[in-house]
Amino acid sequence: MNRPTISSTPVLRTALTWAAIVTGVLAVVGAVAGFLAGGGAGLASALLGVVVAAVFLAITAASILIANRWFGDPLYVPIFFGVVLGGWLLKIVLFVVAMLLLRGVAWIDRPVFFVALVVSVLASLVVDVVVLARMRLPHVSDTTLPTDPEEGERRDPGV
Repeated sequence: MNRPTISSTPVLRTALTWAAIVTGVLAVVGAVAGFLAGGGAGLASALLGVVVAAVFLAITAASILIANRWFGDPLYVPIFFGVVLGGWLLKIVLFVVAMLLLRGVAWIDRPVFFVALVVSVLASLVVDVVVLARMRLPHVSDTTLPTDPEEGERRDPGV
């Protein structure tokens, strides 16, 4: 069965693609800056900060893309909210576990980790804004106009 596509899918795919590219660039820049700031521990801390931010930021977009596979299904809305809310709960649990595991690690340079995490989150927000600003979507999407049963074509309801 061919399911209709939803207009947010190309936007989210583009955002994920650009976020992956920006994450790669930030990993290289962060590794160099982290190494200069804190040696090997700074390098590892910067890479860890970039990866943690990338994983957590990708979970939401990925969960929406996964939930969009059920678009057109009568149970789409509860499935969508269940998948997205499940993704958020997963993020909360993973964040708490990651922070508990990382708090006692001696080799983490905390300032470098923090700066890498914040810069990665800000870069991801910039990517999201740029992608959404450049995508050309109609103001009303994923809808169809009523048709005239005799002519079989769309008609303007105001005429």
